[in-house]
Amino acid sequence: MSTPAAIEPEVASATSAAPAARAVPRLSRWSRSGLLGLVVLAFWFFIAAAGPWLLPHSATDMGAAGVFEAVSFTHPFGTDYLGRDMLSRIMDGARYTIGVALIATLLACAAGTLLGLLAAVNGGWFDAALSRLLDTVVSIPSKMLALVIVAAFGSSVTLLVAMAAIVYTPGCYRIIRSLAVNINAMDYVTVARTRGEGRAYIMVREILPNITGPLLADMGLRFVYVVRLLASLSFLGLGIQPPAADWGSLVRENLGALAMGGASVIAPALAIATLTIAVNLVIDNLPGTAQAARDDH
Repeated sequence: MSTPAAIEPEVASATSAAPAARAVPRLSRWSRSGLLGLVVLAFWFFIAAAGPWLLPHSATDMGAAGVFEAVSFTHPFGTDYLGRDMLSRIMDGARYTIGVALIATLLACAAGTLLGLLAAVNGGWFDAALSRLLDTVVSIPSKMLALVIVAAFGSSVTLLVAMAAIVYTPGCYRIIRSLAVNINAMDYVTVARTRGEGRAYIMVREILPNITGPLLADMGLRFVYVVRLLASLSFLGLGIQPPAADWGSLVRENLGALAMGGASVIAPALAIATLTIAVNLVIDNLPGTAQAARDDH
């Protein structure tokens, strides 16, 4: 009887670690659409990181170009309402659209995961109080809460990151808690608790590896939500402030060219569309997407 008891923790630990290895499938198993999405996503992340050093023209220099010029070899996406090169503006704006959204998503998912694991492991009044508090935040529409925060404290990159993280932390918490509660009741977690492992060990070594797939899927979806929220705020003039601009700001600034079918409006809109579609194509190749998609953001 003593031999199985001694072996069981090792078997349980190996079983709990297995899902972590399957969290990101091998690229050879990805669909063509998933690989296409990965290429497009890598391209935009590269532009966000290296774009400011690769600009064909200055993003703020009005130069000698005309206003709302048509597509040409010199200006592949035309010019904006001040005669600035739109290709350069889009490349420069990628660091705001992607950078701010990525940092906010990581903060929201980190906070939501930590709180969800704490709620699942502690249970009782802590779980109930934390869940009711975050449910209160979820009950407020995300755009309304964002508008209230921006109106109260002004608009800056730091505030936008904090605002988006606050808005989307409860959604991540709900998913992680629902998964962690089920895993916390598993036999191998009970074995770990019986042999004297602490709560931190159970959270990090027993529960977290088993929710990596759904966590990655939810992180991707939440990134899309944050991009959409920030773009909508910028379109309303409450996001990134001039002279800097993200893609939402570029659409708002150049609405005057819409009647002419100007590329200065279409190009940043297509940039937002290709980024969000690429993220969704990548998510489709990750496990746990169905669970994350059911979240009411």
